[in-house]
Amino acid sequence: MKTSVVKPMNRVRLIYQFVSLIFPIVKQELNGWQRLAAQSPDAQLRQQATDSIRSKAFHCQGGSIYALYPGVNRVEAVRFIVAYQTMSDYLDNLVDSLEVQDESAFSQLHLAMHEALMPDVTTSDYYLYYPYREDGGYLARLVTTCQESFRKLPSYNIVQGEAITLAKLYSNLQTYKHVAPEERETKMLNWITPYLSDYPSITAWEFAAATGSTLGIFCLYAVACDPRLTERQGETIRQAYFPWICGIHILLDYFIDLREDRETKQLNFVAYYEHMDLVSERLQLFVKNSLDQTHQLAHPKFHRAAVQGLLAMYLSDDKSKDREIRSVTKKLLADSSVGVRLLYWVCCQLRKMRML
Repeated sequence: MKTSVVKPMNRVRLIYQFVSLIFPIVKQELNGWQRLAAQSPDAQLRQQATDSIRSKAFHCQGGSIYALYPGVNRVEAVRFIVAYQTMSDYLDNLVDSLEVQDESAFSQLHLAMHEALMPDVTTSDYYLYYPYREDGGYLARLVTTCQESFRKLPSYNIVQGEAITLAKLYSNLQTYKHVAPEERETKMLNWITPYLSDYPSITAWEFAAATGSTLGIFCLYAVACDPRLTERQGETIRQAYFPWICGIHILLDYFIDLREDRETKQLNFVAYYEHMDLVSERLQLFVKNSLDQTHQLAHPKFHRAAVQGLLAMYLSDDKSKDREIRSVTKKLLADSSVGVRLLYWVCCQLRKMRML
């Protein structure tokens, strides 16, 4: 069994393991899904499936850091992470790219995100209300691949409820975010507002951003490999990741896409900040709280490296150098630890080699 035994406190070794061991497995898994996607009978679904893999492979690469969590079978973990993230990216394309604005269709499609986390459930008709449906079994196969992975975990029953909670939040985001532009803000606020009393230190749009991350689910998968896991540990993981670690993940994603989303009239949660000083202040708050949260978790330095890696990955993207946001990028890097700057340098080198 190829189980990860990397010591998370050794950041250089973690990077080496990530690039040399995990990236090739991710590539292999994505190639398999690309071949299956290319067989979809419906041309529209085929294009969205293949496009999502080609343009968003880095999501699978980044998420697969959890295959290096101590005690995890890295091959099985990558198989799950790639399948779940590929499903997420595919569904994102379906609700964003085909001129469909049907709330029922979006909600039904995203049942896949829940059922993938429920090993004993039979797959639903995810395309029931969607105008295209002949995908050759592609989406159902993504779901069952995830289900198969969970059946092998000794402690998944401990964290399943927490994982499904995060998946439902994600699904609601994707449903309401993509309805008609004149309706989406109202629908999103109606959905978000009841939660805010539990999260008084963040805004509605920061809450929405946090729901868009799959990292909490990947982490729950990783810790479920531990046969001694307790319910309290699972709850602590979810609370650490949501909203802070999940939030900084997606806020950074929106941060570097700010200009692109404005030009294409896409909803961007960072655009709700009134000025760039506030963007900088809130991103730094999310970074600080994310790093603080890692101290209460088992293997805290692993989680800390994952947070630092998020900063390095997004801030090394060429889009972070856009004139509108580059001052914030520079400040985030300047105020970061040596560990972040090391990971930033590594990410820059990987981008030069077209590995990221």
